[in-house]
Amino acid sequence: GILNQAGTRNTPTALNAAYNPVQFWDGRAASLEEQAAGPIANPIEMDQPLDACAARLNQDPAWREAFAAVFGPGPVTIDKVQKALASFERTLLSGNSPFDRYRYGGEKTALSESAQRGFAVFTDKHRGNCATCHTIGEKFALFSDGKYHNLGVGLNAEGELKDAGRFAHSRIEADRGAFRTPSLRNVARTAPYMHDGSLRSEEHTSE
Repeated sequence: GILNQAGTRNTPTALNAAYNPVQFWDGRAASLEEQAAGPIANPIEMDQPLDACAARLNQDPAWREAFAAVFGPGPVTIDKVQKALASFERTLLSGNSPFDRYRYGGEKTALSESAQRGFAVFTDKHRGNCATCHTIGEKFALFSDGKYHNLGVGLNAEGELKDAGRFAHSRIEADRGAFRTPSLRNVARTAPYMHDGSLRSEEHTSE
């Protein structure tokens, strides 16, 4: 299923989620539509069976009218709810940042000198080497390779993984403790960091 009932994961940002090849930290949802059902049914989130969610919306004439205006005549269904939520998420886009103007728009003053030095470290294979996973393309940057990596985050006092990560769904041993590389878009607004939220602020990510 698509539920993560442990309740130990940090909520990924919805910004630019439309560009993720899969959804959730472990990739268990293949689309935004599939992802949308997870929080509704999850017992530690909305805790509402999907059929009950649709039935509740159907009881409200305003919701029935709104759904009919978009999807045509007929009752509200969970399929329509998922499509509506996914369509909304696809509008949550972040771009045209100072970095984009600097890197792709030729605006060399869009980044401060300090930020330019930071970018040099970010891309230098012998220093930060961040761009290996937080990729920067020739024409755009999602700041994520969309792949799964085990960074050694989320160990208990005995050094054991508290969350199997991608392995729980792939059953591939190399995926044990691996999580999808998050985008760094709007990173200053998406704390805490890592799949388990163990890094509370940007400052902690560099310690």
